[in-house]
Amino acid sequence: MRGYIGWICLAVAFTAQAGSGTLRVGSQVLVVGDSATRAVELLGKPSYKSHGKATSTRRAGNARKSRASRTTEPSGEQWQYRQGNRVVTIVMVDGRISAIRDGGR
Repeated sequence: MRGYIGWICLAVAFTAQAGSGTLRVGSQVLVVGDSATRAVELLGKPSYKSHGKATSTRRAGNARKSRASRTTEPSGEQWQYRQGNRVVTIVMVDGRISAIRDGGR
């Protein structure tokens, strides 16, 4: 019975870590809300920078479908870093980290 509880706790810990908005860099941790300066301090210069898409768009056509629709892409600047076999994307809005996506393989 104790073995099952241990496995359940381990599974919950991995699930919580995956969506927590944190990134471990060596012995340091980068979290959502940190400044752009902190990201450069821990990760260095990004390999690629791009600007995010607009958060809302207008549909053309039928009047019923002309309401604004939301996209799921966050707005802001996206910084990409390569760490081994994975690509880490950090979304910056107003000089602060608003999202961390770890594209691990």
